[in-house]
Amino acid sequence: SGPMQSQMQFPSGYGSHLPNYSAPSGHYSQVPNKAAAPHLDNQYRASYYSGYYSAPAQNVMTSVASNVLNAQEPQQLYNNTPPHSGGSSDRPVQGAVSSASYLHMSAQQSYSTFDNHYSTSVSSSVASQGFPLNSDHYAMPVVSGAMYPNVSYPPMAAGGVYGPTFTSQSLPAVGQFKETNAFSSQSTSVPHSLQQHIPVGYNTPLSTVSSAQSVQDNLSRNLTRSVAKVNSQINTGGIDSSQPIHSVSQNVPFTKPGAGTSASSAVMSSVRSPAPSLSSKPPSSPSVTQSPEPALQEGMQYGGYVNNQASSAPAPLSSSSDDEEEDEEDEEAALDSSSTTSSASPVPNNYDALEGGGYPETRSVTSSPVPSPSVLQTSKASKPFGYGYPALQPGYQNAAPPTPVQPSNPGHHPGFQHYPQQYPGVNQLSSSLGGLSLQHSQQPESLRPINLTHDRNILPVSSVPAPVPNLNSDLRKLNCSPDSFRCTLTNIPQTQALLNKAKLPLGLLLHPFRDLTQLPVITSSTIVRCRSCRTYINPFVSFIDQRRWKCNLCYRVNDVPEEFMYNPLTRSYGEPHKRPEVQNSTVEFIASSDYMLRPPQPAVYLFVLDVSHNAVEAGYLTIVCQSLLENLDKLPGDSRTRIGFITFDSTVQFYNLQEGLSQPQMLIVSDIDDIFLPTPDSLLVNLHESKELIKDLLNALPNMFTNTRETHSALGPALQAAFKLMSPTGGRISVFQTQLPSLGAGLLHSREDPNQRSSTKVVQHLGPATDFYKKLALDCSGQQTAVDLFLLSSQYSDLASLACMSKYSAGCIYYYPSFHHSHNPTQAEKLQKDLKRYLTRKIGFEAVMRIRCTKGLSIHTFHGNFFVRSTDLLSLANVNPDAGFAVQMSIEESLTDTSLVCFQTALLYTSSKGERRIRVHTLCLPVVSSLSDVYAGADVQAVVCLLANMAVDRSVSSSLADARDALVNAVVDSLSAYMSTASNLQQSMLIAPNSLKLFPLYILALLKQKAFRTGTSTRLDDRVYAMCQMKSQPLVHLMKMIHPNLYRIDKLTDESTIHVNDRVVPQPPLQKLSAEKLTREGAFLMDCGSIFYLWIGKNCDNNFIKDVLGYPNYASVPQKMTQLPEVDAPSSERTRSFISWLRDSRPLSPVLQVIKDENPAKTDFFQHLIEDRTEAAFSYYEFLLNIQQQICK
Repeated sequence: SGPMQSQMQFPSGYGSHLPNYSAPSGHYSQVPNKAAAPHLDNQYRASYYSGYYSAPAQNVMTSVASNVLNAQEPQQLYNNTPPHSGGSSDRPVQGAVSSASYLHMSAQQSYSTFDNHYSTSVSSSVASQGFPLNSDHYAMPVVSGAMYPNVSYPPMAAGGVYGPTFTSQSLPAVGQFKETNAFSSQSTSVPHSLQQHIPVGYNTPLSTVSSAQSVQDNLSRNLTRSVAKVNSQINTGGIDSSQPIHSVSQNVPFTKPGAGTSASSAVMSSVRSPAPSLSSKPPSSPSVTQSPEPALQEGMQYGGYVNNQASSAPAPLSSSSDDEEEDEEDEEAALDSSSTTSSASPVPNNYDALEGGGYPETRSVTSSPVPSPSVLQTSKASKPFGYGYPALQPGYQNAAPPTPVQPSNPGHHPGFQHYPQQYPGVNQLSSSLGGLSLQHSQQPESLRPINLTHDRNILPVSSVPAPVPNLNSDLRKLNCSPDSFRCTLTNIPQTQALLNKAKLPLGLLLHPFRDLTQLPVITSSTIVRCRSCRTYINPFVSFIDQRRWKCNLCYRVNDVPEEFMYNPLTRSYGEPHKRPEVQNSTVEFIASSDYMLRPPQPAVYLFVLDVSHNAVEAGYLTIVCQSLLENLDKLPGDSRTRIGFITFDSTVQFYNLQEGLSQPQMLIVSDIDDIFLPTPDSLLVNLHESKELIKDLLNALPNMFTNTRETHSALGPALQAAFKLMSPTGGRISVFQTQLPSLGAGLLHSREDPNQRSSTKVVQHLGPATDFYKKLALDCSGQQTAVDLFLLSSQYSDLASLACMSKYSAGCIYYYPSFHHSHNPTQAEKLQKDLKRYLTRKIGFEAVMRIRCTKGLSIHTFHGNFFVRSTDLLSLANVNPDAGFAVQMSIEESLTDTSLVCFQTALLYTSSKGERRIRVHTLCLPVVSSLSDVYAGADVQAVVCLLANMAVDRSVSSSLADARDALVNAVVDSLSAYMSTASNLQQSMLIAPNSLKLFPLYILALLKQKAFRTGTSTRLDDRVYAMCQMKSQPLVHLMKMIHPNLYRIDKLTDESTIHVNDRVVPQPPLQKLSAEKLTREGAFLMDCGSIFYLWIGKNCDNNFIKDVLGYPNYASVPQKMTQLPEVDAPSSERTRSFISWLRDSRPLSPVLQVIKDENPAKTDFFQHLIEDRTEAAFSYYEFLLNIQQQICK
């Protein structure tokens, strides 16, 4: 055992050692495992995910009788005392987030609606990594190189990043909050008959369930054995009520309609556990920390992952007093504030504090007082949007303005309306917004009733657009793009009871790091944020006067910093409302050192390659090495970029690429049970200094293992070595695997029974077989390292287990079934195109993301690849522009006092150039009080995508049958609720509002997706990969997977075209996904997102075949055709132009597969025709009749 020098090259001795990355050594310690993982008898039991996010069935879609995608099993969120929550202290404890991070208790002030918005658009448009440029999207005068001045200001009192340090004196008294159901206005005890077994680890008090019916009433009709065990655990002392308990939402199962259910985002119920009393008494004694019971420790350390990748994280219910919060902010930016572990390792702990940081300040025990009642009253009745300030006199342009006086004349453009000086109340503001209610106006198009069983042609001719929120024109222009930030309901219900009646899920779909051609990038020494909730200033805040602005999330009145008074774009002073931060809902800040805990890491890339016999036969090494050679200079990074390589079969091979060697040097470690790094300093090398050696290695690798006879795969030890190598700096590990790991740590055995692939019964083994890959991923995430998996396999490889390495480290998964470089050219081409995108796309390192929302709303579940570092903070070791996230929400408090609600997501990351940046998106939506308005604002695509995420979790935590029932019941409940509100409807009619007319069609498409289908032969790895895609794809790409677009392209003309970059692009209408639309005389293109199918009819016109495919007739077209030739013919140009336009609209370039009747791929094509009947599934019309029958029961 030990390293062996291969015969490639011995060390020459004259090569200089590369200096190590020099950051404080304290940041490189690894997160120790707090407790041994419990026995993994069931990978999705609570005993495995024990901790404060430990509900295995967190998005539970209940079983049998009646499911709704809202049903959620109770989950454990701080049901025992979290670490560091007891005692009192005026300083945060190293390694602990103050408990107040999770409870925002409001100051005693009145809240008002958003007002005083300015509609003038003065935007800063700049490239996402550069400075202001001209932009079509952000209209503004060009100010080249305009940067914000770096002005120093006296330090001011600060608010805590997360809130005050909770002490025994500062927590609400137990029982102060009455137990309520988060999704209902009433509470009722769970009938004993509906109690159901809950796995070990659920010791959260579960005393109430909503009696209101929910969208997920049906989702929880199956969860009936869950409560008994919970109660038994409670009775046996699962919770120590004498200790402070965080007040958070708990998920409860759904029951039979009428028996007590709720409809969160249409899938879950929740209750709040009591919290100790809250006091503003200053902390005076040192914090006393108490470790949770061992079963909770892993969850506390890692954020308690649930259901593969989505963790449930209740948002803070309220904010604590500003006095306590302001005392902590400086220290949280410098000290460890993670609540997930008490480890002293800085890297995994400190990053939670950064996104909450704000102004640079001086530590002060005496914090700024709560605003006086007069100030609060002023903020309650502040001026409406568009109010104009008086123009400053010239003498004040470069000096501090005098004390504000009551303005007599607006100082804005004459186009602004002159509002009276008294501050209007809520009613006046509502009328100034143009009226947000639809009750007294003509019925909108989105509410037009559609008879689904009668109107068969409901598919639009083009892609379904996102609904536009019912805001006034000024707010609508400033709102965030739906491509980045989208809500399932564009009209937010006033109460949870109203949401329950609608039976629709409330949630957000996020694409936070997507590629943007133009993005306002702001460099300023002061990033203006709310002192209380830490919201970034945005277009929807209100300016009370020239010196104060009111937060649109918590309604606190804040001071306007001196620097913010100056606008470098307009070179004017005294117009803070014209700053680009207040004119753009998506902005990016260049962060100061306050947002850093160590020097920004360099871009570090490590490639771990399978070189076993199976891998060599597949031929993927040639494609990977060639792609790396072509894109080596395009890897994101700077002069510090580092790169390394590890290969493995039954042993692990390292490569010394130190500058000065004449050729690469292989070092082999054969002792895979005790893996170590032979020469740690020379395995990760500077890309620019060792580029020639790297190129030599990439040229040699494909042929080095040609004659290997090693059939085993030691993937686990290779990953352990990769983790050790990357721990000092963090970065990205790219793993290429071709078979089931068979040696060393993490070895797996085949669990798939090929005879069960077509089963309509229980689908097993959707969860991991071992926790090795999950634990490794969490360790990697703690060291800011993400793991991306490329699985190129022709046989079962247990993707359910391997995928954990990417899910929990914020990585991504690529899957190429039946891969072979020559036998399967489609997959080979797809790998080549995916690698080009993967290697060159932008990347963010050591990132964290937080989502904030208006007071009264609560976030309780996240979906995506990440781990939850605290209740509302996601840790993303890497973030990429192709990653999507979903969030489930509930309404904790009535929204009757506001007309608008806002959501804001902030993504703090390190760019590949070493800059610390913050990308902020803000979404504003109206609040409505009528059920019809809720339906009018439903975003059917967002609803379906959120339900898909929840169905994946239900499939893993419960069963695939439960998930399918839940999806069907989501349609039944929502349409039934809508029909019950309409009058004069016949029982024989199935009516849906226009906004939801595609809901049944999309759900049927979802049921026929590989992730959820039954009765059709589906490989287990294929099913698991489809589920992984559901959880990590942004909405626009996910909808293509669920419901592909079908076009007829053999009759393209120049009549319906668009012009894109001097190119004429035809726009053929969408066709129904039904064989009745296919003709033997035509040619049809199906866009499935990652692949294009071009189906050629047997009697297709020979002129089309000749001009577009380049062959004289149908018979001569080859079976494995993947490229269209460039033929100088109008039909060829139109077809290629249309396909190119479709490809340009997505990051990963889809491959094209030409299909003839005798082509084996024809089966895949016809399986996407979801409106047709199959042996195991309804046709669309039969599905509608089934829905109607269930509604009429």
